[in-house]
Amino acid sequence: MKTFYLSGQRTFGNRGCEAIVRSTVGLLRAQFGDVQVLVPSVDIERDRAQWPDADAQGVRFVRAYLPRAAGYWVHLQRLPLPFLKRAGWPFPMPEWLRRQLEDVDAVLAVGGDNYSLDYRIPSPIMGLDRWAMDLGKPVILWGASVGPFDREPGFVPAVKRHLARMNFIAVRESASYRYLTEQLGLGNVVQMADPAFMLGRETVDYARFWPQCPNGVLGLNVSALIERYKRPDQDLRAEVAEFIRRAVQQHDLGVLLVPHVNPLQGEHSGGDAGYMADLLERTRDLGPRVSMMPHELNAAQIKYVISQLRFFIGARTHATIAALSSGVPTVSIAYSVKARGINRDLFGNEDAVLPTTELSADSLQQRLEWLLREESALQQTLARRIPQLQDQAKTATARVSRLVA
Repeated sequence: MKTFYLSGQRTFGNRGCEAIVRSTVGLLRAQFGDVQVLVPSVDIERDRAQWPDADAQGVRFVRAYLPRAAGYWVHLQRLPLPFLKRAGWPFPMPEWLRRQLEDVDAVLAVGGDNYSLDYRIPSPIMGLDRWAMDLGKPVILWGASVGPFDREPGFVPAVKRHLARMNFIAVRESASYRYLTEQLGLGNVVQMADPAFMLGRETVDYARFWPQCPNGVLGLNVSALIERYKRPDQDLRAEVAEFIRRAVQQHDLGVLLVPHVNPLQGEHSGGDAGYMADLLERTRDLGPRVSMMPHELNAAQIKYVISQLRFFIGARTHATIAALSSGVPTVSIAYSVKARGINRDLFGNEDAVLPTTELSADSLQQRLEWLLREESALQQTLARRIPQLQDQAKTATARVSRLVA
């Protein structure tokens, strides 16, 4: 029985991370039969509660590597000192982590966009993957968006050398593929679909929170992330609330607010649900036509709820992947290259992309009217293309099997 370690994973609070892990486990089981998959966690009991049958799938939650020095070090690496950019992760590997890594057949570096500058220089993640390579383990960057690293030029040579050591890099969209092959000149890059395109659905009773919907339900996901891109004089929550009002009053749609990143403990403050609670309050006069999905659902349950929608507009990448892979006509609110790349690979264009910098009540309404016009064509395209993307994920998994045979 083969054993895999999923580096880059720490919590299921981001349901996109949960979706990647669940789907990757499913792909590995389909390829290898019974497997053991070590899933790092900063809160094992809470993550296990999100996936009650994980043990039956061969999953073993293990302690995540999250040293106290990580926060200080990545902040220090922001200083304009080239030697810090090149330094990597200068700390020793703890013995407990060495024992975990020595027992696995391969390491899959997951997390979606860990290998980018979205969360500052990713030196702690690179350090763990480097230790696995030093132990002679196959290391694969799995279903990821990578880079660009141009705004930290001193870091580029270090990350290029690191990525070149990996057995292969499976990127989830063509923008990352072009960056790695054309700009960094790497030859170990293949393209696959995001593993979450394979995520299954778990039935949940949604009647208790479903909006009244004479003309179907529009799902909407936004988060505090969009605030980074607003104009100084713009009230984005007011803009989004106005759009919700128009969707209800002009198009007879119900609107379901869909949190996708939320803490697993306590109330919904600090996550998507906390941000969207204000939208719910601003549109309270619309009554049962607007509601919010409970924030504690797991990734498979959220995908089931999303699959019941007529349309979806979302900022969180994996919320849009849940919709697209369910055949739901979708607009992606894009704050990074990954949404644009995924849409271009799926549709051949970026017609379904709304850049976050252009977000407003009017631009959202224009995209909704586009969804209404193109509904049938989008459904047909998704029915044809989604199985092809899922085959890409299976092909990449077969490539893993050649490394651990």
